[in-house]
Amino acid sequence: MTATLEPDKIKANQDKFYGRERDFVYKFNVGSQCFELTVPLKFPVKENPNNLHGRLMLLHNLPCFIESDLKKSLSQFIEEESLRDYDREAEAALEALRSGEVDLHQLTSAWAKTYAETTLEHARPEEPSWDEDFADVYHDLIHSPASETLLNLEHNYFVSISELIGERDVELKKLRERQGAEMDKVMQELGKSLTDQDVNSLAAQHFESQQVLENKWASELKQSTAIQKQEYQEWVIKLHQDLKNPNNKSISEEIKVQPSQFRESVEANGRIYEDQRKLEESFTIHLGAQLKTMHNLRLLRADMLDFCKHKRNHRSGVKLHRLQTALSLYSASLCGLVLLVDNRINSYSGIKRDFATVCQECTDFHFPRIEEQLEIVQQVVLYARTQRRSKLKEPNDSGNRNGGNDDKTKNIERNYSNILPGEFYITRHSNLSEIHVAFHLCVDDNVRSGNITARDPAIMGLRNILKVCCTHDITTISIPLLLVHDMSEEMTIPWCLRRAELVFKCVKGFMMEMASWDGGISRTVQFLVPQSISEEMFYQLSNMLPQIFRVSSTLTLTSKH
Repeated sequence: MTATLEPDKIKANQDKFYGRERDFVYKFNVGSQCFELTVPLKFPVKENPNNLHGRLMLLHNLPCFIESDLKKSLSQFIEEESLRDYDREAEAALEALRSGEVDLHQLTSAWAKTYAETTLEHARPEEPSWDEDFADVYHDLIHSPASETLLNLEHNYFVSISELIGERDVELKKLRERQGAEMDKVMQELGKSLTDQDVNSLAAQHFESQQVLENKWASELKQSTAIQKQEYQEWVIKLHQDLKNPNNKSISEEIKVQPSQFRESVEANGRIYEDQRKLEESFTIHLGAQLKTMHNLRLLRADMLDFCKHKRNHRSGVKLHRLQTALSLYSASLCGLVLLVDNRINSYSGIKRDFATVCQECTDFHFPRIEEQLEIVQQVVLYARTQRRSKLKEPNDSGNRNGGNDDKTKNIERNYSNILPGEFYITRHSNLSEIHVAFHLCVDDNVRSGNITARDPAIMGLRNILKVCCTHDITTISIPLLLVHDMSEEMTIPWCLRRAELVFKCVKGFMMEMASWDGGISRTVQFLVPQSISEEMFYQLSNMLPQIFRVSSTLTLTSKH
């Protein structure tokens, strides 16, 4: 108890009684002979007496008929010696109080505080956070007549940020063009009046100028989104309070939709996302041995980011396009998708950069920015990697690893902040077109080969993602069927058919496991293939799906005359 006040003194008292070895003596007779077993025990005894007596029986080759009595004597000895230590420690603590070494008032205050914090009866009720309050308010408003006003306001903010990004892109493009012209002139004079050092110096100046301009626009975008988020949240809270007041006559005007305020986005700089022709097939299946569960499957030829981008050139459909996503933001019917990324947690290249660009085009009024979420993920990965590294260095494991695992261990130590193939991290979003959750699944170059199996890290990562979907109310999930986002030369028709068959069969098995995870909830799984795939290949995959899954057949009823 006093350890909270005087840890050094208490530790000194404990060292007086603890850490000492005491001999456990056990005498028994075998025939006419008397034997004595002496075992030194270090107190406090951390091992369970039930296990300890068994080890003594084996170590000293003791006769089995004394086992019960040995267990009883050993347990009694440990209990009695432990009680004596507790008594001695308590006496030492009381003596410290009598001598004035410990302040009585501080001790009683610490006891009262500890009791209040650990006893539910006296504990303070948890205060709801701002995020929880705002989530409840938003959920009420989006399911009220004010929903259209909310969507209009979000769209106006979206257009404002889009225009700002357009200005940034124009300025960056002009800078690169000017720098390109300067570099061309310098290269023409190379070897005449200029040297390689002059070229390198100019390239360094160009890079620094680009960094300064990019940082300037990044800071301006960050400030603008922060202001929008604060204004939006304050307006939502105020609107909710006004709706609660039945005497407020101006509320109908406040939530009245004014078409003139619904700003049309400008078509500049090629930033309009053009709809490309999609191919789509839908299926209804039943899975399960006895209690069957109905699921919806869709096969689509589309870009994965199409589910994230807002359609700025569709004025009439903007609100309807966003309405379903907004209605289900705080519900048990969330939507997610799987992005295939490399092992670095950032947004600097590839589809990670494209995804981050889409996220930045519209302010997220509910969750942290994508950059902030990635920073948190990076911290968690560093902590997890520290724990994993300590386990990999255990001596018992070091002698059992093969060469491949040794290479993996070295890779972990060398890239301390990276994740491994099959691992994934999650980001949350309220500002994307059709999804709320993004699973960033780490894959390596092995997914482009044709010899992966059902035990491949990428496949096992899909299983873990589906398990997270079951435990966190994600009822719609979009998966890249071929485990790639873009086609390449080695991905022939036989390669595509083998890969699709593997993913179909594995996902079917995982969905059947879902019944034991969530009790059999109906879900929608969307399999996406790259847009560059041919129509012929798409329909071959479409014909394969009902052969692997059990597709519900329709019945045609005809009346007899």
